[in-house]
Amino acid sequence: MEQGRAMLLKVEQVEKSYQSGAARVAVLRGIDLALAAGETVALTGESGSGKSTCLHLCAGLDRADAGRIAVAGQDLSGASDATLARLRRDTVGLVFQQFNLIPSLTVAANLAFQARLSGRHDADWAARLADRLGLSALLDRYPEQLSGGQQQRVAIGRTLAARPALILADEPTGNLDEATGDSVLDLMLELVAETGAGLLMVTHSTRLAARLNRQVHLRGGRLA
Repeated sequence: MEQGRAMLLKVEQVEKSYQSGAARVAVLRGIDLALAAGETVALTGESGSGKSTCLHLCAGLDRADAGRIAVAGQDLSGASDATLARLRRDTVGLVFQQFNLIPSLTVAANLAFQARLSGRHDADWAARLADRLGLSALLDRYPEQLSGGQQQRVAIGRTLAARPALILADEPTGNLDEATGDSVLDLMLELVAETGAGLLMVTHSTRLAARLNRQVHLRGGRLA
């Protein structure tokens, strides 16, 4: 972390396990991770290594068994569900493999949804995002009328439209062709540079991971 940059994410000795039949399976075994404002970090690892679990914990969607996670200075371990919901609304932008678009809303309304919730809707910024993501001609359509790749772009645009301080992205370009994926990552990196946000991105692509400031690898429940 560069001196003078605010700490957006601090993960300290976090452990997480799940019940599988009669056994308790350890997924994360005391991981440490730090992410500063304006920094981009790629989280890599084999399938099933716990990358998505790590993101869910950082987003407050699940709770660690042990250790501490702080997002923008907020300790998640003792936070109420309402506090965690506000944090996701106002501070954290999530891009997961499930699109989670609202089927009754048009593309335009889906793009604006998170920004309106957080009180940061900017019509000009939303229009720029739609153009950059190749969605301008689809704004009146509904999610069921879109391809998987188009839905993925809407989900990414919805997150970026709210200008979150911390972006947590799980394979955000996994449903996109290489050229479109590169363009989307360009946009995410531009937003980080423009706003001073932080980006933690899970990816299997060594090519995409190399474009971020730093790479950490999850193996055997520990970060290398």
